[in-house]
Amino acid sequence: MLALSYRGPSRVVVEEKPDPRIEHPNDVILQVTRAAVCGSDLHLYHGFVPDTRVGSTFGHEFTGVVVEAGSSVETLKVGDRVLVPFNIACGTCFFCERERTSVCENTNPKSSLVGGVYGYSHTTGGYDGGQAERVRVPFADVGPMKIPDDMSDEDVLFLTDILPTGYQAAEMGDIAPQDTVVIFGSGPVGLFAQRSAWLMGARRVIAVDPVEERLDFARRHNHVETVNLREVKDIVGHLKKLTEGRGPDVAIDAVGLEACGSIFHDVLGKKLMLEAGAPTALNWSIDAVRRGGRVSIIGVYGPPWNLVPIGSAMNKGLTIKGGQCDVKRYLPHLLEHIRKGNFEPKALITHRFALEDAPEAYRLFASRKGGVIKCVLIPPGAT
Repeated sequence: MLALSYRGPSRVVVEEKPDPRIEHPNDVILQVTRAAVCGSDLHLYHGFVPDTRVGSTFGHEFTGVVVEAGSSVETLKVGDRVLVPFNIACGTCFFCERERTSVCENTNPKSSLVGGVYGYSHTTGGYDGGQAERVRVPFADVGPMKIPDDMSDEDVLFLTDILPTGYQAAEMGDIAPQDTVVIFGSGPVGLFAQRSAWLMGARRVIAVDPVEERLDFARRHNHVETVNLREVKDIVGHLKKLTEGRGPDVAIDAVGLEACGSIFHDVLGKKLMLEAGAPTALNWSIDAVRRGGRVSIIGVYGPPWNLVPIGSAMNKGLTIKGGQCDVKRYLPHLLEHIRKGNFEPKALITHRFALEDAPEAYRLFASRKGGVIKCVLIPPGAT
């Protein structure tokens, strides 16, 4: 089969790899129909995630058709169309029983930090991802959800990650009516967090990003206020001026470890790699939010440490929540939001590529140019 293969920082190729096979009675094999390139994939692509091995296949946002099912699979059959959460969860451990599928203790037992994830290095279990013609899906009775017959794969593709991730980001902010919410990052997750903040009753939603095309999309699609980082010398001071000197009630970091805006953190975290990326957006969130406010961290950071002003957070009395999204528990609820028109996931797709052209998709997405918001890969034979 054709599959993306990592060859080192900023280099991927598409090559022939062996077809996946059933390794456990509860596995299924999917013929992939759509696979998206995620902002988190760029962290792998740029070499910031530990133990990303040459030959790895990326991709944790995908849909597909079941072409083979293990002997114990009860909920799926050959021919079923499914979407697959990026978390790989066993469904029976301490955390899964509490709907915390992102920290399942059986799918990545060598780590105490995170559960299994498709196509996201050996720090999350070493599972191959879905940027390929076929992919093995373990615990098939737990994770996958059948795609309704009246919906296309692209209608629901982003339920695998970025839509529930953006929704959870807003939920972790405990947004109340009349709150002002600032969201750092207007990539796909930030865009869904903006829409989610409105749904949860926010009075004002302010989007911050250095890419004007993304901010323009945020204004048109989500009707938010915007701030271009490149046009403001002091983003913290600017946000306080916009909010009567106090700061917003809620700040959401939807950027993560590749944030721009701090030469010090760029050098220390992204060049020398002496901290786990650049926590610039997180620091701004802590500094900008009002006293007694809430900070939600959904942007990806690698362990083990970053230079973060925890003393400011403590003295300001902030509530901080963070975590990988527990996708499974949001699926029924968000599917209904899509049906009602509260979310328009397909609207974020700006570029479609054949799987064979995945390297070009990565280069474009990493450049943040040409109006790119979200790239989707289409394997051979997928309609």
